[in-house]
Amino acid sequence: MNDNQPTSPPDTLNDIGVLKRREIEARIVAPLIDRLGEEFGEEKVQEIAREVVVSVAKSQGSELAKALGANDIGAFADSLENWTKGGALEIDVIEETENVFAFNVVRCHYAEMYTELGIPELGALFSCNRDGTMVEGFNSDIKFERTQTIMNGASHCDFRYSIEPEPIPVQLSKKE
Repeated sequence: MNDNQPTSPPDTLNDIGVLKRREIEARIVAPLIDRLGEEFGEEKVQEIAREVVVSVAKSQGSELAKALGANDIGAFADSLENWTKGGALEIDVIEETENVFAFNVVRCHYAEMYTELGIPELGALFSCNRDGTMVEGFNSDIKFERTQTIMNGASHCDFRYSIEPEPIPVQLSKKE
């Protein structure tokens, strides 16, 4: 993966909502990937696209932490409004504490949108592929787990973010 990508000005595209953003991206990138796949091989082109998407997501996670001025679980949970804007995701929060943010996506308009565009196979590449890497850029100490997605045919997506609690310093008292 090439980490020497040129830096861009701050990203303000989430103002339109991530769902609309992903649709705009998909409408140009999907035909580009198809054409490049015909020319250079579908597998290789998708591998390169995956690497680029992951790299961009990590960078966006870092930018998000800077914009929020915090990179803890609470700040990350608050940022979810960017992805749920306009009902893009319907979620059930399972647990939200200082060290855990767990939720299920029970309806995903992203998956529906990729299907409507006729590119359901690219939905995971363009959207789901970003989730773990974005949080890595946001805070590399946050652990991300997901075992299933609606995009891949499951009834729901199970998002689990956690961070180890800070150890409590132990003070040893002197015996006199």
